[in-house]
Amino acid sequence: MYTGRGGVRTEELGIVTGNVTVHTTWAGGEAQIAVQYSGASEWFTMTGSPVPCRSERDSRDLHEAVVEAVREGGGAVVPAPSLPSP
Repeated sequence: MYTGRGGVRTEELGIVTGNVTVHTTWAGGEAQIAVQYSGASEWFTMTGSPVPCRSERDSRDLHEAVVEAVREGGGAVVPAPSLPSP
């Protein structure tokens, strides 16, 4: 996918723009989000990652929100997860 204007913010490189792949991993109650230039081998931590995440299902919803944020660009960071009220 292509980042929107202004790209996505990473911890290691700062702003990344262009054709990227987004990967979300869920384990131990948190989701880790990484991006890489499509076709490259190195992954970069998206700013705001990791985030608390209650379930694998919630991590899929978070991934979709991240994808939308990356498409919008503007120095996208991981959106805060929306947790249901107890």
